Amino acid sequence: MDFLAGCIGGAAGVLVGHPFDTVKVRLQVQSVDKPLYRGTFHCFQSIIRQESMFGLYKGIGSPMMGLTFINAIVFGVQGNTMRMLSEDTPMNQFLAGAAAGAIQCVICCPMELAKTRMQMQGTGEKKSSSRKVYKNSLDCLARIYQRQGLRGVNRGMVTTLIRETPGFGVYFLAYDLLTRSLGCEPEDPYMIPKLLFAGGMSGIASWLSTYPVDVIKSRLQADGVGGNYQYSSIMDCTRKSIQREGWRVFTRGLTSTLLRAFPVNATTFATVTLFLLYVRPDDGPKDCEAAPGPHHAPLQQQVQPSSL
Repeated sequence: MDFLAGCIGGAAGVLVGHPFDTVKVRLQVQSVDKPLYRGTFHCFQSIIRQESMFGLYKGIGSPMMGLTFINAIVFGVQGNTMRMLSEDTPMNQFLAGAAAGAIQCVICCPMELAKTRMQMQGTGEKKSSSRKVYKNSLDCLARIYQRQGLRGVNRGMVTTLIRETPGFGVYFLAYDLLTRSLGCEPEDPYMIPKLLFAGGMSGIASWLSTYPVDVIKSRLQADGVGGNYQYSSIMDCTRKSIQREGWRVFTRGLTSTLLRAFPVNATTFATVTLFLLYVRPDDGPKDCEAAPGPHHAPLQQQVQPSSL
C-alpha cells in the first residue's frame, strides 16, 4: 500500500514540477552566443507562446514511465540499508539515501536522457513548423540505441551517479534533521504542514548541494542533438563551459529548479499522506521516516512501526 501511495504521489509531483524542469534544461543548454531566453520567466513565456502550453510538458512520458521502477529501487535499497545499519541516526539516513540514489541511476540516467532530448526538440520553433525527430520517449531511446548502442543510452551515467549519490544522501539527512527539530507527533494539528515543509526544504537543500553537476549532466545529455557534438568528456564539458561563460554557468536554470523543488516535494508528500490516511484511516500517520525524493519520484515511506 505504501508503494502504491508513493507511485501516485510521485505522479502528482511530476505533473506539477515538469514545466519547471523543462525551463531548467532549456536555460542550462542554450547557446551563450545566441541565447534564446533572458531568464526563467522569459523562457516560460517563450515556450508557451511558440510551442503552446504543451511545450512545457515535452518529455514527461519518460519520468512517468521510470517512476515505478525508480520508486521500487529506492524503496527496497533505502529500507534494506536502514535495516542493515539497524540504528536510525542522521548519518545512517544519509548513507541509506546515498546507496538508494546510486543504485537507481540504472533507470534514472536513460530516463533523463530521453527527457532531455524530448525537451530540446523544437526549441525556439513554432508548434506548426516544428519537425519531430522523436515520436515519444521510447522512440527516442530506441533511436539512440540503434545509432550508439548501450553507451549512447547511458550517456551522462557518471555525472548522474555523482549527482544522485550525495543528492539523495543530503535529502535524507536534511529531512531527518528537520523532522526531528520540528517535531512530528500524531496529535499535533500542524503535523502535515511540518512534514510538507521538511520535505520541500530538504529537496531544495539536495538540489543546492549537487546543482553544478546537474548543469554538466544536462549539457552532456543534450550534446549531439542535431548531429553536432561539442564535448568529448566530463572534464572537457566543464572546461569549455567555464571558459566561455565563467563560473556563473553553474547557476544556469537554478531559479526554476528551486521554484520547482519545493512544490514538487510538497505535492508528492501531500498526495502520499492523504492517500494513506484515506485507505488506512484507522492507522493514521505515526511518524516521519521517509519522504519524496528530490529529483524525480517519491522515496517510499518505510515499513516500520513508526512509519506513515
